[in-house]
Amino acid sequence: MGACYEMSESSEIRDELRDELPQDLNVSGFVGAYQFPDNSRRKIPAILYLVTSAVCVVLWLAFNDSPSGLVNDGMLAAAVVLGVFGLYVLSSSWPMTVDEKQALVHASRAVDFAVGHASAQQVWRGLRSRPTWRVFCYSAEEPPLQRGLVMIDALDASIVQLLVEANPDNGTN
Repeated sequence: MGACYEMSESSEIRDELRDELPQDLNVSGFVGAYQFPDNSRRKIPAILYLVTSAVCVVLWLAFNDSPSGLVNDGMLAAAVVLGVFGLYVLSSSWPMTVDEKQALVHASRAVDFAVGHASAQQVWRGLRSRPTWRVFCYSAEEPPLQRGLVMIDALDASIVQLLVEANPDNGTN
């Protein structure tokens, strides 16, 4: 059977243990626009993977013949895996030149209607995780008559994909 607590003891425990959101996730303290992080930050872990890989190779070369068994061929295998993964992460650390506000401007130019409500989401495409903005927008009428989905490359602002259709949510279709 489970542990039994008296009512007063249970309420004291409940008062002491409270879950709180971290300050950076607390919406009530929100001030200003959210700044999406740049993908070029991926260079930091990539360099850490590559340095760790190099350390593993150096350890393997220096102590491979040691009878201790702490350094063996697994160290070399780890170095290869970390090195390949580090190069992959480094190759996917694209520096973004288009932010979410610019993506909204490019999306409003791409669709053939005046944009009312719109939202942008950062997504990645392809094997090397090329950053792309996915912008969903509605026409300015109330209720909106059209909606569009525009995918904009976050490196050169080219339109990757464009879909415009009548808004099925307005009830007139």
